[in-house]
Amino acid sequence: MLKIEDLHLSFGGIKALQGVNFEAGAGEITGVIGPNGAGKTSTLRAISRVSDPELKRGEIWLDHQPLHNMASHQASAAGLALVPEDRRIISGLTVEENLKLAQIAPPIGWSLDRIYELFPRLKERRKQEGVTLSGGEQQMLAIARALARDIKVLLLDEPYEGLAPVIVDEIEKTLSLIKSQGITTILVEQNAVRALKLADRAVILDTGGVVFDGTAEEVLNNAELRAEYLAI
Repeated sequence: MLKIEDLHLSFGGIKALQGVNFEAGAGEITGVIGPNGAGKTSTLRAISRVSDPELKRGEIWLDHQPLHNMASHQASAAGLALVPEDRRIISGLTVEENLKLAQIAPPIGWSLDRIYELFPRLKERRKQEGVTLSGGEQQMLAIARALARDIKVLLLDEPYEGLAPVIVDEIEKTLSLIKSQGITTILVEQNAVRALKLADRAVILDTGGVVFDGTAEEVLNNAELRAEYLAI
């Protein structure tokens, strides 16, 4: 579903990515993990095309479509959705208005009824201003807003950040349900253990390059690899 080939990305002359390669199959969850500054968020920014001016070299293919030739809005229309770490809930709009705004132009994805079935808490708070929700509820809204579009790949940047373990449990159940719908998920997460237990595959980044690409189970069973790159 998603293929990354030889990505090179720079910010102000500083190299963030140096030849990143990996693939993610349809309906798979791929955990992209590694130490701080490894290039995890930069990888998501490159895939979603929000870093287009700094992409020096490389190709990104989404279901055989060349994302590397697209602007960010074109990548979104092709079926890509990024949920950034700060969630970017729009101030002044209710939960439902945030969702409806995502559907203002095609391709439209899940209906509000379907979204509320997956996120009953959002249905209860649909008339509440989105930015007044708790952190966990805002994360649910950000994911729901992505599903309001017709997407093939969901990119998540630190979705567990600042959330209590019980809320992370809920987010993980949601991601498992999304996976069952055939949507591919790329999960960048500092909580490597939880990400690995959820993911099918794992990509470990260090200093802008891939140092491991394989199954999540391989990482969980490799104490040397975990100690060297993940400090776990």
